[in-house]
Amino acid sequence: MPLPVISGFPLRLVLLALTTLILLVGLTFAATNAIAREAPLFIVAHPDVATRWLNRDTTRAIFAMRQRTWPDGQAARVFVLSNSNPVHARFAKEQLAVYPHQLQLAWDRMVFSGTGQAPDRVSDQAEMRERVATTSGAIGYLEREYLDDSVQVVSME
Repeated sequence: MPLPVISGFPLRLVLLALTTLILLVGLTFAATNAIAREAPLFIVAHPDVATRWLNRDTTRAIFAMRQRTWPDGQAARVFVLSNSNPVHARFAKEQLAVYPHQLQLAWDRMVFSGTGQAPDRVSDQAEMRERVATTSGAIGYLEREYLDDSVQVVSME
């Protein structure tokens, strides 16, 4: 007995295509929900930093190493996670509105031209909190679960 045909295609092929489409839509929603559930990121600073808020341009300039001081003139020491760390990628995209590779290119340009230096890299968020908490003028970023009284949150408008 021949298989039923829908618009010139065997029913089995139509069902396979429909099942694949449903799975792809489901995976898209799952990925979207996973992103929505990610912990918010916060800019953190050493407790002696007087600045309590930054605008996006200033924050971007500090993390791109173009601005080497806080708005009040205090020297800024920047700490970042590795480029392969998903938290670093989220921070660059969500908070700075740049891609991680764009930051890396800016850092490389300054280092290779001798006009500046790259930020200090840390291995994880626990080390980020420790280094920011113990380095005067330090700035970094953390997920909520890593926040404690050893660092202060700097708001961004």
